[in-house]
Amino acid sequence: MTIPWNLADFDAHEDVHFFHDRSTGLRAIIAIHSTHLGPAAGGARYWRYAGDDEPLIDALRLSRGMSYKNAMAGLPMGGGKAVILRDDDGKGEARLEAFGRMIESLGGRYVTAEDVGMTDEDMRVIARRTRHVSGLPVAEGAAGGNPGPATALGVFLGLKAAVRYKLGRLDVEGVHVAIQGVGSVGAALARHLAAEGAVLTVADADEARAAGLAAELGCKSVPAREIMRVAADVFSPCALGAILDEQSIAELDAAVVAGAANNQLATPADGERLLSKGILYAPDYVINAGGIINVATEYLGQGDAESVRGKLAQIPERLTAIFEQSERRGLPTDRIADDMARRLIGRD
Repeated sequence: MTIPWNLADFDAHEDVHFFHDRSTGLRAIIAIHSTHLGPAAGGARYWRYAGDDEPLIDALRLSRGMSYKNAMAGLPMGGGKAVILRDDDGKGEARLEAFGRMIESLGGRYVTAEDVGMTDEDMRVIARRTRHVSGLPVAEGAAGGNPGPATALGVFLGLKAAVRYKLGRLDVEGVHVAIQGVGSVGAALARHLAAEGAVLTVADADEARAAGLAAELGCKSVPAREIMRVAADVFSPCALGAILDEQSIAELDAAVVAGAANNQLATPADGERLLSKGILYAPDYVINAGGIINVATEYLGQGDAESVRGKLAQIPERLTAIFEQSERRGLPTDRIADDMARRLIGRD
């Protein structure tokens, strides 16, 4: 595995921890990008990686994104991320408890929550061994639990703000949205949009899942490989990241990109490519902050589900400020958002 600081995605990260629990075989990486605003908060991703460097690169990119996301959301939290390397032996409670011990060994510098491949029940098991976990099952009306619904609602509100700014539409009735990935967040987003009359095309690597949602909502599904070439008003990436690159942007036929996926831009140059093509990009870590707002509110004990909804309502305002500054300065929206976030974490 490459030394972290030799990788392009190493951004003066404060800590990068490599863990191996010999008794269970668990292997994990926890990357802490910044604790300038508070303990580094970010979910744990459970994933099977193809090469030796991929989990480290993922942890570095995602933890930096969490620093920016938490700062732009106005949370007193820094940015971190964990990746748990998936293998044929699965997660298992013993491995999850071992992961909890790893987090506890960091003394509160890192706070975990649910991410891809993890559940709120997994968080409950991890919490047996550490205090520094959020996204636990909660009573109705309380903040916390599965972050997916809050993420989806925040993306829905942000998408409507982007449509209003770019297309001059006050609602999404009749607006065509192509959604890539209909897991828990993408499906919830689709339901919000369908309820307000949007026209939807959906796709997922699991084609049966996409077809089932399409049947439920009365919309169209297409194979995953085709969704980025669908002519639509909005392309909404809600699967994994790095899907906007030179080739895919050239083929993209949409006026707006607004979705839940993390790290949607494959390279820093891709924001400029979107701008040059006249596509309005809603920076991912601004629009998809609903989940971390929800679990941070739980962890900090600073409100209930109603207060979370109030915080989500601020996402459109943040995005609109970014869109306005981008238009005024002629710079890509991701560059504007990055500059704002870096100032907030003391790295301007």
